[in-house]
Amino acid sequence: MTTDIQRAITDDQRRRAELIWDYHQMGHELRPADAAIGLGSHDLGVPAFCAELYRAGLFPTLVFSGGPNPTRPGRFPRGEAVHFREHALALGVPDEAVLLEPQARNTGQNITFSRDVLAAAGLDVTTVLLVAMPYMERRAFATARKVWPEVEVLCASAPLEFDDYLKTIGDEKLVVDQLVGDLQRVIEYPKLGFAIEQDVPEDVHAAYVSLISDGFDSRLLTT
Repeated sequence: MTTDIQRAITDDQRRRAELIWDYHQMGHELRPADAAIGLGSHDLGVPAFCAELYRAGLFPTLVFSGGPNPTRPGRFPRGEAVHFREHALALGVPDEAVLLEPQARNTGQNITFSRDVLAAAGLDVTTVLLVAMPYMERRAFATARKVWPEVEVLCASAPLEFDDYLKTIGDEKLVVDQLVGDLQRVIEYPKLGFAIEQDVPEDVHAAYVSLISDGFDSRLLTT
């Protein structure tokens, strides 16, 4: 996906943003899981990577979860899960391997509603693979450990370097806004009971504070 607006960042901002980018990724070693959940977003890289992992034999069942995108409702007008499923089917994932969860509006709902869909299908899940955008891995992990503590959680995202992801999206400022916004949620959501706490290294936190000061704040939570 590319945007029509190209807003560049400075080399120093890029360096600080890359610290946060690296922190968001869990670095889990991928191995077979009982099921995978493709978390809804604006990025078709998620279902594309889900299809790749399915073909590699990492899971037999895949749930796509997500309703209309709250920040970009025109991106997937029939809902994220519906469009993700269609994309995965076009890439060779068989229809019988895909379950649909079209109601979720946030990450907690993505996971809890998908858990219910898997249970309704009679599937016993002890290990789940969450497939997300690269900068959403840690928040997805922390959320799943809170709302579905009975399962082992693995996280994965398309293996992109930060510069490659910037080129894919096009709007560099938007990407950094998203990195900063997700880190704020990693920090704040445990206090609200939405996720387990994650340690944030000092250099990552310093980069976060300085980027907010630089104006990368469009995805911050409002109070």
